Amino acid sequence: MKLKQILCAAFVLAHSAFPPVLAAEKTGVRVVDSFEVGDNVYVRALTVEKAGNALWVGTSVGAHEIDLKTNKPRNTFTRQQGLANEYVFAIGIDSEGYKWFGTNAGGASRYKDGKWKTYFPMHGLADYWIYSFANDKAGNLWIGTWAGVNHFNVKTGKMKTYVKELINEWVYGLSVDQDGRVWFGTEGGVTMYDGKRWRSWTHKDGLGAENVNNLQASANTGLGTRSRHDLTTQVEGLSSYNPNYVFSIHAAPDGVVWAGTWGGGVSRYDGKRWTNLTTQDGLAGNIVYSMVQDEKGVFWFGTDKGLSRYDGKTWKTLGKADGLFDSHVYAVTVAPGGDIWAGTKRGVVRVAPQ
Repeated sequence: MKLKQILCAAFVLAHSAFPPVLAAEKTGVRVVDSFEVGDNVYVRALTVEKAGNALWVGTSVGAHEIDLKTNKPRNTFTRQQGLANEYVFAIGIDSEGYKWFGTNAGGASRYKDGKWKTYFPMHGLADYWIYSFANDKAGNLWIGTWAGVNHFNVKTGKMKTYVKELINEWVYGLSVDQDGRVWFGTEGGVTMYDGKRWRSWTHKDGLGAENVNNLQASANTGLGTRSRHDLTTQVEGLSSYNPNYVFSIHAAPDGVVWAGTWGGGVSRYDGKRWTNLTTQDGLAGNIVYSMVQDEKGVFWFGTDKGLSRYDGKTWKTLGKADGLFDSHVYAVTVAPGGDIWAGTKRGVVRVAPQ
């Protein structure tokens, strides 16, 4: 059986044996669908394409395009179809409708109407390792890499690279706020660019909560070296702490910027100071891989210990007992209508209100 057939067959609706009614009673939300992608496959990216009513799923063995009306795969993409590398860490959709796939060591592959183009450093891309995308107000694309960030002009096709301006060159999170400022989540803190000047913040400025549990500090590793690449955030089998390491970032409509850290919980910047929310406040886990804000303004945080919902006052969490395939939630997005999709190892789940 060809790999494409294997992947299509793997992305199937699985009616798991979890008690959804009990989960809904406990949290107010529940897992209503679960889709398997393979026992040793990681889901690292989830992006909704509203124009096509599609969910794009980036995994460690390729990417799926899912019809949100039927919840069935439309397409599966691997190297055979045009991807430069099957390990997809980020998916972006630019203002021209092109789908961008950020890969592990394979550059960025762009797709539209059956046609592919892959960008490498020889084309101006900062690096072969691509981890985030964001559209700016002019319709151009920002690309986060392991060696700085690119600004891609969708009309001219020209790329510009920024490295020294960032607090750290390893860029995982990207978000553009209502004023057009670009926010970068890196391994060394948060950087902001307003079109003229650059500004950065680290743990010394309040980013990331204190290490109240005396966890072993992690200088890095995990997702951030070329010599080692895996998904663990543990040191010697135990939870670790690196508050400057920002996995995800989100600029909310109200002007507040949220950053998901490694061991320091989720941090929020109101324009003057950083404050932090951790497991002591109700967050499922202090490692925050992903985040999204739904149409009602509610936040969803993908952590190392489940999916947390936060409405500004109360916290609700879903874990493996509620239907997640795994407690590490690497990707989360919101679909039209308000359903939440969360990606873990082994698969994707759809979460809906009770």
